Amino acid sequence: MRYEFLVETYETERIKVVSVWSEFRDHDLPARPRDGDARGRSVQEQMVHQCVSENLWFVNMLGIDVGAPPLPATETRLEFMKRYAEDSEKRLTALRTKDDVWWESETKFFDLQRSRAWVMVRRIAHTAHHRGQQMAMLRMLGRDLHSNYGPTADTGGLMQNHAPTIYGYPNLNALFDGEAAGGKKTPLPGAAGKAVTERPDKK
Repeated sequence: MRYEFLVETYETERIKVVSVWSEFRDHDLPARPRDGDARGRSVQEQMVHQCVSENLWFVNMLGIDVGAPPLPATETRLEFMKRYAEDSEKRLTALRTKDDVWWESETKFFDLQRSRAWVMVRRIAHTAHHRGQQMAMLRMLGRDLHSNYGPTADTGGLMQNHAPTIYGYPNLNALFDGEAAGGKKTPLPGAAGKAVTERPDKK
């Protein structure tokens, strides 16, 4: 299928969303980028937006309805993760059944007409954009970061220094088991004194 790459990308992107959420702590949910400034979404509001926005795009633009409320009954970190993982898995299953004609057919994108493939690219970019904001929030909160795409300062620093990619968990099943038990992520080695950015601060 010509658009299998979009299905494969969504498959990994949904895991990345849940993985980033697992890096937060329960008491982080009210935190905002700047304390007291409501213009920046809190961690909880980011989770709400991801769940609601993705549901609306899939229902209204792609015609895929998982038949479930987009938000958990109890808005805790673990329940957000479970809700999103369950719903996105159903969306993934539906996407795997679509042929090239479906992907190339036009649908309504707000006040425009675009192909479903075009809409899916924008959806993936939208999700990645907000995930990046949340990873920045983790740094503002002083949290360590496992890999999401590649190495981080906590997995060993820069790729060109051969820093490894280290995920918090090998798969979603292990993630949910670990987080339900209080967190059992893969230990992080740190950078061992190596530069972690391309322009490290000079002392």
